[in-house]
Amino acid sequence: MMTKQQFDALILKVEKMKSAEGIDLSLDEDLSIAVMHLISLEEHFFFTGAKTGKTEYFDFLGDVRNIRKELLAKMMDVNEGETWCISKHLLGAAMRLIEVGTKLHASGKRAEAEEVFGKAHEAYSLFWALRLKLVDTPKLKEKQWTVGDIVNKLVDCCDEK
Repeated sequence: MMTKQQFDALILKVEKMKSAEGIDLSLDEDLSIAVMHLISLEEHFFFTGAKTGKTEYFDFLGDVRNIRKELLAKMMDVNEGETWCISKHLLGAAMRLIEVGTKLHASGKRAEAEEVFGKAHEAYSLFWALRLKLVDTPKLKEKQWTVGDIVNKLVDCCDEK
């Protein structure tokens, strides 16, 4: 876990990054949600093609994949190791967990839904930590501040600056 002093230094670093590099986190948050939906569309086109035997659905899958790749590249321009794929899978997992949580909630399983929603938020927060290069991932568990704490502080979609 991160101390308050380290957290404050991290916030200052991000604020400088936002002003110097012109990063609009609310715009990037919207873009990340769009990428999540595109990942889901890829899955739906695949399963629809497989279930119906109509190969034109695979063509749509390819078209959507190209859009997703282009948009994800706007957020993950410099990649280390497999951060590109990790980012894609974190967003895809978050989207699926949100859908599972929503179905559980609708069926009256509120406690289970809240647990799944928490996992969705954790996956989404890990994406942001990776995207913004905020956290030394091997030491993540040793800090006082969680990735979710950091993301909640930094990414506020209601901040329309």
